[in-house]
Amino acid sequence: MKIIMFSVRDDEEAAIRKWEKKTGVRVDINQLELNADTADQTQGYDGIVIQQRSRISDPVVYEKLEKNGLKQLSSRTAGYDMVDLEQASAHGLVVTNVPAYSPNSVAELALTQTMRLIRNLPLFDARGAEQDFRWAGLMAREIRTLTVGIIGAGRIGGTAARLFKALGATVIANDIVERDELKDSVTYVSKEELLRTADVVTLHVPLMESTTHLIDANALALMKNDAVLINASRGPVVDTDALIAALQNKQLAGAALDTLDGEECVFNQDLRGKALPSEQLKTLRTLPNVLITPHIGFYTNNAVKNMVEISLNDVLTIVKTGTSEHQVNKVAVEN
Repeated sequence: MKIIMFSVRDDEEAAIRKWEKKTGVRVDINQLELNADTADQTQGYDGIVIQQRSRISDPVVYEKLEKNGLKQLSSRTAGYDMVDLEQASAHGLVVTNVPAYSPNSVAELALTQTMRLIRNLPLFDARGAEQDFRWAGLMAREIRTLTVGIIGAGRIGGTAARLFKALGATVIANDIVERDELKDSVTYVSKEELLRTADVVTLHVPLMESTTHLIDANALALMKNDAVLINASRGPVVDTDALIAALQNKQLAGAALDTLDGEECVFNQDLRGKALPSEQLKTLRTLPNVLITPHIGFYTNNAVKNMVEISLNDVLTIVKTGTSEHQVNKVAVEN
C-alpha cells in the first residue's frame, strides 16, 4: 500500500516516518497543494492526505482522483471547507477530517489571547515601544470576575470552557447540542443572551453556511462596549468589515484573531518587504487593541503528531472498510 501526502511541512515529517515504520505502509510526501495540475501525481497510490486552505473547487481534481482509483480524501485538519463535498461524493470519495487532534492546543491559545487582552498587554506593548512606561488608564480585569461566552461548545470549545472555569470565570455557552458532560462547567443560553452578557466571546464553530458571518454587525451591536472577541475557528465566521467598524467606533474593547477571511494569501507566508494583499489586514494591524496570529491554534507538538496519525489511520480504515468515524460526507454504498 502507498499513500501520498500533500502540503507537508518539515515539522510533520518525523511523525509521518514514525507512523510509516509502525504500519509498514509507504508514505510519499511533497510540499504541493492539491489542484488540477498536481492531482495527476496521485496515480498509483491507494490513499491521499492533504492540508491546505485553498479551496479545491475544480471538478477536474475529483475526476482525476476517481480515475486514479482513489476512494478517499483525508484532511489532516479539523476544517474541511476547502473540499467540495458534493463533488467528492459524486466521484466516490470518502472525505474525512481530524475533529479532535488536540482540543487543548486551540483552547489554550484562546485562553492566552483572552488574558493578553484583559490585561491590556497590547496597549502596554504599544506604549513601551515609544518608551512610555506609565500604566494610567489601563487598569486590567481579573478573569474570575468575568463572564466568558463560548459559541460552539464541542471538543475545543468544551475544553476552553473547562480552562476558563478552572480560573474562576463564569462560563456560558451556546451550541446546537447541549452536552451533559459540560453542564458542571457551563450554563447554556441563547446566542443573543450570550452576546449581551459575556465579557469575553470566544468562537469555536466549524465553517458552514449557517456559521458564515455568524458574528456580523447585528451580533457585534449586542456585545458590551468593554467586551473582547476571540476567533480561533475560521475567518469567515466573523464579518471582518463589521468587526473593524465596531473596533474603530469603540463598540468593542478588543479582538484576538487567529484566523481571517482570505488568510490563505497571507498566513504561513514570508511577506517581508512586500505589500500586504489584504486591505482588511492592513487596517486591523493599525489597531492597538487587536491581536493577530497566523492560524497557529493547531501548532503544538501533540496536535501536529495527532493530525498526522489520525489522518493516515483514516486512510487505512477507509481502504479496508470503506468508511471512517471521521467521515464528513455521504458516498453511495457501492463506492
